[in-house]
Amino acid sequence: MPFASVVVLRPRDGTLSIPASTEPVLWPATGAYALQRSRFWESSPLASLLSLSPFFRPLRHAGEEKPLPYRSVIGLHLVLSKEDRVLLGLRKGTAWCDGWWHVPAGHLEGGESFLVGMAREAREELGIAISEEDLVVAHTVHDHDPDTEESRLQVFFTARQYAGRPYIAERDKCADLRWWPLSALPDKLVRYTRQALICIQRGQSASTLGWPDAC
Repeated sequence: MPFASVVVLRPRDGTLSIPASTEPVLWPATGAYALQRSRFWESSPLASLLSLSPFFRPLRHAGEEKPLPYRSVIGLHLVLSKEDRVLLGLRKGTAWCDGWWHVPAGHLEGGESFLVGMAREAREELGIAISEEDLVVAHTVHDHDPDTEESRLQVFFTARQYAGRPYIAERDKCADLRWWPLSALPDKLVRYTRQALICIQRGQSASTLGWPDAC
């Protein structure tokens, strides 16, 4: 079988000629993949030498999954207002922003749409019933924390109508429930909630927070 020489640079010893067949050799993908993942391959001098070549690319098993697309936690928030006031709850016992005011909110859970999730959160936190068709997306904040590099989509809904009178249904998580004037919001208001309420009054449907190009 004819051979050619593949010259591979070595940092200390100059160059090394490695005999390589000029005839194409077809390996089963599973066999080649298994070789590259074996202890023999990882410890062999040939593997380290070939890794220096720009023409060498590690094989990927046909059954190996591709990286999943980016996913983000989705926060669901309900903006209930009457006249020029908005309903806010005082957080407690959650280990996040306790002592701060926030609109009734929660997270989307697996197996539910964001409309179902928002209706569920309204029922769990306020004891009110909202039909999915009565929910309207008023604003979305793409919130980014530069310290942790985590980001979340915070979706704010309004309701055309609902049944029941809002009350504190989860007393272990809420210390107070109050209607606040939009012109005099509390100082200790969750940052993206303040931004969303301001943007909703402006008629702005989306904004970003914490990103270099935040708006």
